[in-house]
Amino acid sequence: MVFDETMEAGALETKTSESANQVSIIDGSSHSAMEDDEEYNLELGPQFTLKEHLEKDKDDESLRRWKEQLLGTVDLDNVGETLEPEVKIISLSIISPGRPDIVLPIPEDGKPKGLWFSLEEGSRYKLRFSFQVSNNIVSGLRYSNTVWKTGMKVDSTKEMFGTFSPQAEPYTHEIPEETTPSGFFARGSYAARSKFVDDDNKCYLEISYTFDIRKERPTP
Repeated sequence: MVFDETMEAGALETKTSESANQVSIIDGSSHSAMEDDEEYNLELGPQFTLKEHLEKDKDDESLRRWKEQLLGTVDLDNVGETLEPEVKIISLSIISPGRPDIVLPIPEDGKPKGLWFSLEEGSRYKLRFSFQVSNNIVSGLRYSNTVWKTGMKVDSTKEMFGTFSPQAEPYTHEIPEETTPSGFFARGSYAARSKFVDDDNKCYLEISYTFDIRKERPTP
């Protein structure tokens, strides 16, 4: 939640691959390109769950060590029988210098009731998320957050968390420190929506909530 009103400009990508294809057609090498496509049109083998991968060749010491280097420490008690990973967002903590941390449990339905939290104008803060991964490895877990004030979008944030293997102990991820806006027009109520998705665009949580920014520090 950076609250600056600048918009991210999209970057134009040079379509070098498209140009290369056009050249190959012109110079008469399209037939060989088609042959290359046929050659690399490989059929993927059967997919295995993480538990099946870990149990395969478990008596082979070198393979076991290689898998440990690749996957890290995996808690077998949190590895499921399915290919799909499970991610549960447990809590959001708001960390601000000189005040106790605000720890907000995530409701099961993703809909906090009423005003979820309050912040002081011009104050520095960080967001810390606690989450748990089970069943399988989650790849490219990322967070996005959009904020509106009086129906107008005032902020949009994206943060990559990373790739995580299943374990019983929750993971934590902190977003770099930010500062709330200040001034008469910055005060008041805001609406926000946060999403947590992975590389496959699977959404693990979508949460809508309201918060406000006040002139003075809210009392605990």
